[in-house]
Amino acid sequence: MKRAAPRSTLRTLIKRHKPQLCLAAYADLLVHLNFLLFLHRLAEEARANAFESKSKTIKSEHTMAAAKVILKKSRG
Repeated sequence: MKRAAPRSTLRTLIKRHKPQLCLAAYADLLVHLNFLLFLHRLAEEARANAFESKSKTIKSEHTMAAAKVILKKSRG
């Protein structure tokens, strides 16, 4: 699989936002995997919302509603 950003760039971004963290060797890969899983879940929720509203295309409203559902589930 081709990565959108090099590992060094991802590590730099993580360290910029959380400088107090001590990163393991493959922490950046775990962050990348977590991001991909989030995108997959967001796409599935948005697809389900579009299907429920009988829409043939996924619109921004479907994606925003899916993001709110995912946020609520992750908090509670």
